[in-house]
Amino acid sequence: MSWTSRLRALAADPDFRQGARDMASPSLGLAAWGLVTGVTMVKSGLSLPLAMGMSLLVFAGSAQLTALPLIAAGAPLWVLLATAFCVNLRFVIFSAQWRNYFAHLPRARRLTLTYFAADLNFVYFVKRYPDPVPLPEQRRYFWGGVAVNWPTWQVCSFTGILLADRIPTHWGIDFAGVMALLGLSYSLLTEKLLWWVAITAGAVSIATYSLPLKLNILCAIVAAGCVGWWLDARKAAK
Repeated sequence: MSWTSRLRALAADPDFRQGARDMASPSLGLAAWGLVTGVTMVKSGLSLPLAMGMSLLVFAGSAQLTALPLIAAGAPLWVLLATAFCVNLRFVIFSAQWRNYFAHLPRARRLTLTYFAADLNFVYFVKRYPDPVPLPEQRRYFWGGVAVNWPTWQVCSFTGILLADRIPTHWGIDFAGVMALLGLSYSLLTEKLLWWVAITAGAVSIATYSLPLKLNILCAIVAAGCVGWWLDARKAAK
């Protein structure tokens, strides 16, 4: 079977279509977030090739937005790497859960899935398949979500990169991106433990705002992680 025939068969698959439909609902907020990230990369001093390369290679909006102010401020490399690492620690937790579904696949396929795996993919995937048992239709559902998530991000990010000089700062597009990110974050707060983690992160970030090199973000991540670990340990002990 040719690649064209395989793609047509995949596009017609009901699980693939369901994944695309589920991912379409938050795509507007994702589009705003991608646009803001693209604009921010250029306004932070990155050249167009570097900004485009970062969008394609990193594909992690929160890490990109966190790293850009540090790059602009001339922060040491260790601060940049430590911050990006802490921001993306959640993917360690995600991957531990993904393992239950995809561990049987060859390494090359797992690495491909790793690149495209994102927060929203994880949320909708686990919601649809709460039992950690591998099933053939799971991959089709996963790729359905990717078919919406990845192009939406890249198209809007590239649009922001190319139009950054034409988008005035007074439009407040950065605030729109923050609001979009808050909306996406709110949709993930599905239990009391997560609310406490979010409140801790916000409170610590505000309390340590005066720290140089945006270290308040790193403090907020560490504090929120500790609170989440402690509450989860208490919950497991009961």
